[in-house]
Amino acid sequence: MRTLIIAEAGVNHNGNMATARKLIDVAADAGADLVKFQTFKADCLVTTQAKKAEYQNHTTDCNESQHTMIRRLELTREMHQELIAHCQVRGIGFFSTGFDLESIDLLVELGLDRFKIPSGEITNLPYLRHIGHYGKPIIMSTG
Repeated sequence: MRTLIIAEAGVNHNGNMATARKLIDVAADAGADLVKFQTFKADCLVTTQAKKAEYQNHTTDCNESQHTMIRRLELTREMHQELIAHCQVRGIGFFSTGFDLESIDLLVELGLDRFKIPSGEITNLPYLRHIGHYGKPIIMSTG
């Protein structure tokens, strides 16, 4: 197995598709094998009353909740499809970390061939079992 160079886009698109496409372009131009985004549903991750961390208040609207901020960063199925198509045009693989079971299923439906397990989920047995039943390769972050 060869080493893969993965460019981390994460949520740095800030919910803006033009920015997401530019992140793909920069990763492709740099010679990365894959560009990795984050796939999640805010409703599966935080309550509507969750407050943002202090550092988030300094870099985002301090009047919005954690839920509102995260919802703004969600990528829809259609957005994923557009980003995957852009990756294909640019010759770079699309990759994403699914943070909840619904998002994992979406990534499978979109044809992703591997999973990235975030370090915060390495002891989440229901999450790991859900990924495991697909039988795809994984990349596991440990911190």
